Amino acid sequence: MSDPYKILGVSKSASTDEIRSAYRKLAKQLHPDANPDDAAAEDRFKKVSTAFRLLSDAKKRAQYDRGEIDANGEEVAPHHHYQSARRGRQSGEFTDIFSDLFSDFGAAPPRAQRGGDLSASLEIDFVTAAQGGNQRIHLPDGRKVDVKIPAGVEDGKVLRLGRQGQKGQQGGPDGDLLITLAIKPHRWLSRDGDMIRLDLPVSVKEASLGAKVRVPTLQGAVDVKIPPNSTSGTLLRLKGRGIARKGKAAGDQIVRLMVDVPDDADLREFLSSWTPPAGYNPRKNVKI
Repeated sequence: MSDPYKILGVSKSASTDEIRSAYRKLAKQLHPDANPDDAAAEDRFKKVSTAFRLLSDAKKRAQYDRGEIDANGEEVAPHHHYQSARRGRQSGEFTDIFSDLFSDFGAAPPRAQRGGDLSASLEIDFVTAAQGGNQRIHLPDGRKVDVKIPAGVEDGKVLRLGRQGQKGQQGGPDGDLLITLAIKPHRWLSRDGDMIRLDLPVSVKEASLGAKVRVPTLQGAVDVKIPPNSTSGTLLRLKGRGIARKGKAAGDQIVRLMVDVPDDADLREFLSSWTPPAGYNPRKNVKI
């Protein structure tokens, strides 16, 4: 395998975030789901995943940089120098020489080795990330693995699935599966920590006179009262309608009213004859 730094297109001094970003970009581009029946893309995807698995593990990365393991995470055989051969031929020295020389040919049983970790990326929708759920991922080796998404997970989070990686050798344990999550943006909702934000269109009449309207939330639609004389930018807080993570109080949902002006001839005719009250200036507080 080639240099993992070159495979991901990063320098040897790259930060963990830079390595993760490079991997996510390549994994999305080369994923088998995006390149069906493309053997070359699948091969590159496997190499990119192997490179990320090594460089995302601080311990293994340090071992690779020191030359202790190769790009596949396998130990590099040490060089034997047989220094005892320079001592001369005094009593007992031949025993040391031949002991060093033939120690590798003994009948010691092979050592159990843990299987390597595998890396994969998984795109999930906004609501699943906020509320949690289950999603199936298809791995390059043909396996299908069900992934439990914890509520409130953030973009770029790496989930570790134990014993879902490469098979162990000589009775050693299997490695783990590391899944990097990518969250698709929502059309209307956005996230601010554990708060959910929503820009809600309202009519001129609803904003001017006040009204009760249905507002979507993660937990389902609720009725919300709009105060009279509301303007675009007015904020309403829905307590406990944000993200609820285990062990933490649920966040709130912040609703920002956005007054929608329709293309309506009657409204234009009415406003053309409307006279604002004395002293009214909507831009009086806008100053630099």
